[in-house]
Amino acid sequence: MKKKLKARSPVKAAASPAVKKVAARKPPAPVPKVKKVSVRQAQEMMDILCRTYPNAECELNFRNDFELLIAVILSAQCTDATVNKVTPHLFKRFPTPKALAEAPLDEIKQIIRPTGFFNAKAQNIQKCAISLVERFGGRVPTTLEEMTTLAGVGRKTANAVLGVAHGMPGWTVDTHVQRLSRRMGLTGNDDPVRIEQDLQKLYPGQDWSKLSITMIWHGRRMCFARKPDCPRCPINHICPSSLV
Repeated sequence: MKKKLKARSPVKAAASPAVKKVAARKPPAPVPKVKKVSVRQAQEMMDILCRTYPNAECELNFRNDFELLIAVILSAQCTDATVNKVTPHLFKRFPTPKALAEAPLDEIKQIIRPTGFFNAKAQNIQKCAISLVERFGGRVPTTLEEMTTLAGVGRKTANAVLGVAHGMPGWTVDTHVQRLSRRMGLTGNDDPVRIEQDLQKLYPGQDWSKLSITMIWHGRRMCFARKPDCPRCPINHICPSSLV
């Protein structure tokens, strides 16, 4: 006589921590598509913004291109106001690339801690300083190609330093310029390099550094990330994202 086998209840496989983490992560919110504006409209919006912020300039404090370079690296994921509180102490202790290259890493970390991500930033600015000393004779290079070989320096940082310190036109495509470019219908791209290329085509032969800073000022003062102040915006009659 055959024994009746007891049916086993199915065993649920335990999800690994990695699987649980993936499952819990929410998909990113879709970026709303905005109709691209014409070249004439793009120029009109920029002209209005330049008249609105005639004194727009870099809001980081610096005395030379080395200080500006380090300040821009520290400004990632941080406000300029916070960086300006940190850099006087940093440059008093380590005023030159050589001094920063030879500085105790833990002391650098302690000084720049308020800027956030201080472990990575401390390593980057020290590696950057070492490269300046070993490869460029203690001077900041003045070409985009050489600048982007430095630790912590991408096209955004390089263009900011070259434009502000040396008057070499270049688009500083930071989070503000990315956001405003899409909202204003100047680009349909998310990638900073493609946004830069789109902006170059819309504003050929103009002072791209000045236009970048003007957009950054507008992003900080009116076209906020969460709640843009469209009613007060001087380009709300043209901007395709206007909430007015």
